[in-house]
Amino acid sequence: MNIKKLTEIVSCLSCGKQTLKYAAETNELGCENCKSKYSIQCGVPIFLAQSNKEITFEPAIHEKQGTVFNYIDHYQKDGQECDYFEERDAGTEHADRRVREYIISQVQKKTGKILDVGCGSAWVASKMCPRSYEVISMDISLENTSRALEKYPFENHSAVVADVFSLPFNNNIFDYIIASEIIEHVIDPAAFVQNLMRILKPGGTLIITTPYKEKIRYSLCVHCNKPTPLFAHIHSFDEKKLLSLYQGSNLKSAEYYTFANKIPVHLRMHVFLKYLNFWCWKKTDQLLNAMYHIPLRILVKWEKRQ
Repeated sequence: MNIKKLTEIVSCLSCGKQTLKYAAETNELGCENCKSKYSIQCGVPIFLAQSNKEITFEPAIHEKQGTVFNYIDHYQKDGQECDYFEERDAGTEHADRRVREYIISQVQKKTGKILDVGCGSAWVASKMCPRSYEVISMDISLENTSRALEKYPFENHSAVVADVFSLPFNNNIFDYIIASEIIEHVIDPAAFVQNLMRILKPGGTLIITTPYKEKIRYSLCVHCNKPTPLFAHIHSFDEKKLLSLYQGSNLKSAEYYTFANKIPVHLRMHVFLKYLNFWCWKKTDQLLNAMYHIPLRILVKWEKRQ
């Protein structure tokens, strides 16, 4: 998806009008209505207005400690400091693989537009673009999105820097929206889901994965000498909490699946389990969870009414 085609599905953040045009001479998107401009760097449009960058919030931990959280600044720096494309250790790689396979198993349509929210290493583009899906890798970090395009330069792959709480996309655009291991980080999970449902097509599916009943752990920050949550996880979820996040009138169905039993993880059984295909692994995992229900992950999918 090239830049000009991208302008067909986005609107100006300032005025909300679908009047963005690509200016090749300045390499930016300009709004013909309010004259706002959005730069394009490394092939990636930046949909973060200055006002967005300055927004701060006070989740429970910050409110308790009397601090504020500039989440956009945080995750831009996170993209600079953390290499989401680096090779992981074997155990982590196996766990990530099973999460991705579980997500892919829920994608039933043969074609369509997919938005990858918080794209990180852009695994969605790597798996789904060769299958003829149009994928947009979205992240607050320019580093992650630009590297995504560089590593997976498919014709049907594009990227944007944007914030879920101020999305540039028009209503009813995507057949699938995937947000894997993201919602535990966000400031307002209910608004996060609601905003994504807005841009989902009727009949489309929103897929979210997150740790299941995670016990949030803290370490003492060496900079401010206050407790900070490990891995920047500020929420923990079970099925009831996740399903309650969205119950709009346009909701057709909501389902959840828990998976990734802890026993093989603690025993480092990935050494053997990695040889099983997804469906054999899934049956094994279901059997273990039937005997001892201690899953590490939960997947929830919301389907929008036609």
